[in-house]
Amino acid sequence: MAKVANKRLAMKSGLIYDSDYKVWLADIKSKIRNAQLKAAVKVNTELLTLYWELGADILAKQAHAKWGDGFLLQLSKDLTTEFSDMKGFSRRNLELVRQWYLFYSDGTARGQRATTPITKQPVSQLSGNQISQRIIAQITQIPWGHNIAIIAKCKNVKEAIYYVQSTITHNWSRSVLVHQIEQGLYEREGKSVNNFALTLPQPHSDLAKQTLKDPYIFDFLSMTKDYDERELEHALVSHVTQFLLELGAGFAYLGRQVPLQVGEREFFIDLLFYHTKLHCYVVIELKTVDFEPEHAGKLNFYLKAVDSQLRTKQDKPTVGILICKKKDKMVAEYALSDIHKPIGVSEYQLTQSLPKKLKSSLPSIKEIEKKLGGRDERVEDRET
Repeated sequence: MAKVANKRLAMKSGLIYDSDYKVWLADIKSKIRNAQLKAAVKVNTELLTLYWELGADILAKQAHAKWGDGFLLQLSKDLTTEFSDMKGFSRRNLELVRQWYLFYSDGTARGQRATTPITKQPVSQLSGNQISQRIIAQITQIPWGHNIAIIAKCKNVKEAIYYVQSTITHNWSRSVLVHQIEQGLYEREGKSVNNFALTLPQPHSDLAKQTLKDPYIFDFLSMTKDYDERELEHALVSHVTQFLLELGAGFAYLGRQVPLQVGEREFFIDLLFYHTKLHCYVVIELKTVDFEPEHAGKLNFYLKAVDSQLRTKQDKPTVGILICKKKDKMVAEYALSDIHKPIGVSEYQLTQSLPKKLKSSLPSIKEIEKKLGGRDERVEDRET
């Protein structure tokens, strides 16, 4: 109705409502939305910069001034009275402001001291200016609620900065951020066995390592005790939204049981993705059994086939990820040592379902499938 009304208005005003005007109008709308977003980010940054300075002042005054135990309560009343239209000056929030500043300036979380946050020297030995230059520019980019969640759940500054940077990069909501912290993404990322440093040039190899986690946490699956490989694969594709969340940013889903014709035989890839940051195909093989050396050989065969049949001149070498129930690190390292295709080996864990709060923050499977152009419904048995 609104479009029809706009068109009638344009006709009355003598405007020729053609496609060029529509394109130009869409561009103007996009610029306005971007300006609104930049303004919101700037307001957030200014507010958190104020909080940072306020936290420093509160600590300094509490250390030297003799104002008694009611200092923060009185400050809260005075600021709330003067700035009644602003939220954030409650006693509890002022305590959080102090805690937030203390976390980064002292390198302490839950009584633990960080010795290597982002420099070679302890954070507690850095001056306030050094901290501001290195940290505040990033932590003031994310919302206040995200910051509080990070300092409440992270053990040290190095871990906290990792989640700050990841939030900025991936635009995580607070519930997704909390989920990633609780699932130990910081500890899991990049710890799988892989040969990327030997098979890929830098920085491509470093970026490839960042796509790996060990273990992968498939806690959004409801599996029977005696599940098979096909059931696991089907469940992952049925929960493709959460699966992509666990894999990380950059993975574009292409299909399951993707056929490859080699000679007179047909083989089927468990899951095929394209990574938009690595600019390469990613083949994922799922094993519900412990890792065996022949698994790496089979995945190497698939990578060769994808490089020969699907990869273009613009694409980087295809990467393989083998996700298995359990692995012996030494066996995996031996198996990958003489393979010249980039392969990473990780374990998976099945735990519990995603929290309802997190589920509600994610798009539905139908929405994802619509964007993907429909899920691949092949039912052929893959080559075993």
